[in-house]
Amino acid sequence: MKKLFIAAMLFVGIASFAQGQKEKLTPEQRNEKQVQKLTTELNLDANQQAQVKQLLADRSAKAEKLRDARQEQKESGTKPTAAEREAFKKEMMAEKEANDAKMKSILNADQYTKWKTIQEENKDKAREKMKEYRKENN
Repeated sequence: MKKLFIAAMLFVGIASFAQGQKEKLTPEQRNEKQVQKLTTELNLDANQQAQVKQLLADRSAKAEKLRDARQEQKESGTKPTAAEREAFKKEMMAEKEANDAKMKSILNADQYTKWKTIQEENKDKAREKMKEYRKENN
């Protein structure tokens, strides 16, 4: 009985540890996962799936370039000027608007409305997580 109890506790410990680890996905895997999620939530047809997949791939490639440029800047020890930060912010807003326009052209009106609602919910969740993170680290 004691061995069974120890085995059960070990299993629970391993299972809870495994759940605590965030899975590391490649950009392609993340995009595929997101396409599947959007397909389920928005009832995308095959043509829409292909278009959304391409949009996500393009967006991921641009994000990777920006991350690399930011990393190079950090490694060189130079900080962006206020003008560079403002230009970056404008570029990001323009990119977001362009992606929204592309999604609007891919989705029908009902799907687009639902997608925008999902985007807002995700933004709210991210804000909550940031608040929790800041509380924990202050």
